[in-house]
Amino acid sequence: MDISGLPGFYAIAAADPDRLAVIDVDGSRTTYGELLTRVNQVSHGLRARGLSDRDVVAGVLPNGLDAVIMIMATGQIGLYYVPINWHLTEAEVAYILADCDAKIVVTADGHIPGSEIGTAGLAEGQPGDAPGGRAGGAVMWYTSGTTGFPKGVQRPLSGAEPEAVVPLYVWFLGEIVDLVPGEAVHLVTSPMYHSAPCAHTQFALHLGHTVVITPRFEPENILELVERHKVTNAMMVPTMFHRMLRLPEEVKARYDVSSLRQVIHTGAACPVAVKQGIMDWWGPVLYEYYGSTESTIAFSVKPHDWLARPGTVGKPAPTFEVRILDEAGEELPPGEPGMIYVKSSLGTFEYRKDPAKTAASMRGEWYTPGDIGYLDKDGFLFLCDRRTDLIVSGGVNIYPAEIEAALLEHPLVADVAVIGVPDEEWGHSVVALVQPVAGVTGDPELTAELLRHCEPRIARFKHPKVIHYRDTLPRTPTGKLSRSKVRQEYLDSR
Repeated sequence: MDISGLPGFYAIAAADPDRLAVIDVDGSRTTYGELLTRVNQVSHGLRARGLSDRDVVAGVLPNGLDAVIMIMATGQIGLYYVPINWHLTEAEVAYILADCDAKIVVTADGHIPGSEIGTAGLAEGQPGDAPGGRAGGAVMWYTSGTTGFPKGVQRPLSGAEPEAVVPLYVWFLGEIVDLVPGEAVHLVTSPMYHSAPCAHTQFALHLGHTVVITPRFEPENILELVERHKVTNAMMVPTMFHRMLRLPEEVKARYDVSSLRQVIHTGAACPVAVKQGIMDWWGPVLYEYYGSTESTIAFSVKPHDWLARPGTVGKPAPTFEVRILDEAGEELPPGEPGMIYVKSSLGTFEYRKDPAKTAASMRGEWYTPGDIGYLDKDGFLFLCDRRTDLIVSGGVNIYPAEIEAALLEHPLVADVAVIGVPDEEWGHSVVALVQPVAGVTGDPELTAELLRHCEPRIARFKHPKVIHYRDTLPRTPTGKLSRSKVRQEYLDSR
C-alpha cells in the first residue's frame, strides 16, 4: 500500500500490519503489526513499573529485535532511552547507569546482575494496544569529552505525540540523502548502541522500510546480505569500505549489489581513494554527512557533488549555519582553516548534569565539535583534522585521557601519553607511550602486564595496540601534557 502520507512507524504499522519490518540476525522475520504489538506491550510494561515522562531507561543489548523494540517503545511514552555499549566493562557500565539515573536496565544476557529485565519480561501480560497519553521520547547517547568520562547528550522533550516530529524527519532525510517513504530495505551494519546506526534504524521504520540486522560487520557477509535481501540503503563507516575493497576480486564479483541506492557514511574522514574505489565498484551511491552526537547531521554531500569536489564533507545541512573561527573568535574567509562552529533551528542539547561542559562547547548559540576545517568559495567544508586529542579508530571515538587514567593506576607507571597514529585499515590505532617508575625497565613482560591491567578497567577496543617506553614525557610547567608534541615526536621517530 502507499504509505507516503502516513506519519511514521506507529501509523504505518496500524495501517499496513503485514508489511515486513525486521529481519533479525538469526533470519527470523517480524511484520510491522507484530512489532507494534510488542512495542505497545513493552510501553505498557514500562509504565506498569512506575516510569513516567522524562524518566530514563537504559539498554545493554546486542544488535537485534530487542534493541529495536526499546527504541520504539520508549519513543512513544516520553522516556529517555540510553543504549549502552555491551563491550564496556562492568565498572564502565555502572558509571553510565549512575550518571543517567536509569530507573530500569534492559538486557538480554545478564550484564547487570540483579537489576536487569528483558523485553519479554516487560511485555508479559501487557495489552497490545497503544498506551494512553502518548508523547515523543528521545534517545540519549553517551559520548566522551576530553576528560574521558562519558556524558549524556540530552535533548528537551516537547510533550507532543511521537508522530509530530516525523514530517520533519522525512523532509530532512529526503533533502540530505534522498531517502523517501515506501518500499526499501535498510541494512544495519554497525552496533546499535552508536548514535548513527541507532538513529538510522529508527528513521528506516518511520519511512516504512524493512530493517535487516547483522550482528557484526564482516566484509563478505555484508555483500551476501545486500544481494539476498536486495538492500537499497545502509549506513557504514570508512573502515568498512577499506576492508571490502581488500577482498579478492573474485569475491567482489560474486555478489550483485546493484540494488544499492544510498550508502550513507559518517564517523571518520574517508580517504579519497577509498571512497572513489567504492563508487567505481558500486556506482555513485555514497552519501556522506559530518556532525556529532551533539550537533546531529550538520553537513552533507551527495555523490555527484563529492565527485566534483573529492574530499569535501559537504555544505551545511538544511536548518544549519556554519562559521569558521580563529582562536580569537574572528570569522575566517574561504580557504583558511579554523575551528568549526554550527547552529541549527532544529533544537538544542545539554550534557546531562554538566552545565560547565555544555557551556565550554558553545560560543553563544554556536556549538563546536572541536574539529578544524575550512570552507571553499562555494561553501563546501573540508576537514583538516579531528580535534587534537581524539582518536577515531574504525569510525569509533576513543579518548586518550580515559586510557591514560587506567594505565596510571598501575604502580609501575610514572607517566603516560596515549595518542592515535595513522593506520591504513582503521584510520588510527591507539599507541601508549609509557614512562615507567625509576628502576623499572620497559620490556615485553611489562607490556603484557599493562594490557592485563587494562582488562577490567576499559573495553578491549580501547586497549593500546602498541606500548612504547620513554624516559620522560613533555609536560608544561602547570603539568599539562602536550599530546601534539608527543605525537609529532613519535611520528618523526618512526
